[in-house]
Amino acid sequence: MNPNCVAMIRRQREEEEERRGHGTMAETTARPEFPSGEWRGVGVGSVGNVSRLQVAPPDHVGPTKRGHLVFNAAFESGNLGRVDCISEAEYDLFMRPDTCNPRYRVWFNFTVGNVRANQRAIFNLVNFSKTRSLYRDGMTPVVKSTSRPQWTRLPGKHVFYYRSPEHRGRYVVSFAFCFDREEDEYQFAYCFPYTYSQLQRYLDALQARGFDYVHRELLGLSVQQRRLDLLTITSPGNLGPGAKRRVVLVMARVHPGETPSSYVCQGLIDFLVSQQPAAVMLRERLVFKIVPMLNPDGVHLGNYRCSLMGFDLNRSWQDPSPWAHPTLHAVRRHVVTLQAQPNTSVEVCVDVHAHSTLANSFVYGNAFDEAERSSRQLFFPRLLCRNASDFSLASTTFDSDAAKAGTARRSLSTLLSSSCLSYTLEVSFSAFVPPHGGAAVPYTCGSYMNLGKNLARTFLDFYRLQGIIQSIPLSVASERHDRATKPRSGPGRSPKRAPTAPARSSTRDLHG
Repeated sequence: MNPNCVAMIRRQREEEEERRGHGTMAETTARPEFPSGEWRGVGVGSVGNVSRLQVAPPDHVGPTKRGHLVFNAAFESGNLGRVDCISEAEYDLFMRPDTCNPRYRVWFNFTVGNVRANQRAIFNLVNFSKTRSLYRDGMTPVVKSTSRPQWTRLPGKHVFYYRSPEHRGRYVVSFAFCFDREEDEYQFAYCFPYTYSQLQRYLDALQARGFDYVHRELLGLSVQQRRLDLLTITSPGNLGPGAKRRVVLVMARVHPGETPSSYVCQGLIDFLVSQQPAAVMLRERLVFKIVPMLNPDGVHLGNYRCSLMGFDLNRSWQDPSPWAHPTLHAVRRHVVTLQAQPNTSVEVCVDVHAHSTLANSFVYGNAFDEAERSSRQLFFPRLLCRNASDFSLASTTFDSDAAKAGTARRSLSTLLSSSCLSYTLEVSFSAFVPPHGGAAVPYTCGSYMNLGKNLARTFLDFYRLQGIIQSIPLSVASERHDRATKPRSGPGRSPKRAPTAPARSSTRDLHG
């Protein structure tokens, strides 16, 4: 194990003990005083992130003042490692790499405060680890502020993606922004954040509703002792002795930066626990096992792809370690236990992800030598394409690539019976192109959740066509014509190819 990783884990444990005994470390650490009263330093809550870092122009002399921006990422799922002030109106921003793994620098999530009304700035994110990105096709960061807490995408005309000779030929995302309210704090992120605490609040509220067909249990703990939650959604009679159990397993957030997968998963859960006739029928015939967050440590720390210890967990399913990959080990053990129970079969597994280079939603499936088994894999994606207007069969692929042997879809299909269907469901970070063409439509939190609901409807069709669910009520059939993914209105523009890079330090044509 990397010695730096060991030292970091030890330091985090010491900080946790300090918080338990004396409040937060931030409260007990002596803070040097600056003229603005802000603390400049590295956040103790998330190792390596800036914490209330106030930045003045390079040529500034004297006390800091309003308009000298304060950057902060020392909060849950935050990520910003360094800020360089190029001029009063331009800043180079550096993402912090995933903990214990410097290869991944994609996710960012930070706040900016101490602004002046109508202050304009250009922010350059200069150290992306990926060269291919949806930013070149019109994707934009998301923003919200204290008085406007709803996330929206930045207008495409203010965002630029280009290879920068001033940054060693790296690809850079630059965006221009006008701060219109000086009493607000503004938050910017790679995509719509979905934190571990947000999930816990959602699950607590769901549990408080007291449904007898929803059971929440602690399946295990992460390295940092965060909950690995398992939801079982089914009619109580399906759990009794002698009942035949057809199990559908759905998982999300093995890669912490792929936040859309959490919204998809929440949309699925919302539908399954509802009183819609389709949901009631699904609960009567099937047992849904849902693991909403496979990598809670990585999510909390603001990583993009890795766990606390620097592992890509979606390459570790073949032989997960109980100490290095405890969440995967717990899920795999649970699946083996389920499969060994009498009258129980795990029939469908779906691992939900987000994709950083392609539009729409689509599926990765497994290819097999047996023609009959391979053809059966096509059935479910075709049904999902009928139910979800943002789903792309053209992007759906099936493979037996040895490099993907450690993924959930490959490992679980090997672990379970040959009749089990195992998929990776991908959804774009950016947008989808409607089936009949036209401009690309940016995804919103709501449209991600709609995909989860359409996934549930696809399970209904899948089992209806097998004769396991006998019929569809008229109220369910009438929904067929209203399943398009409809984003809410917002300032984001339809994605187009990114324009040419702006001149450095230019602040012309900025708008709020």
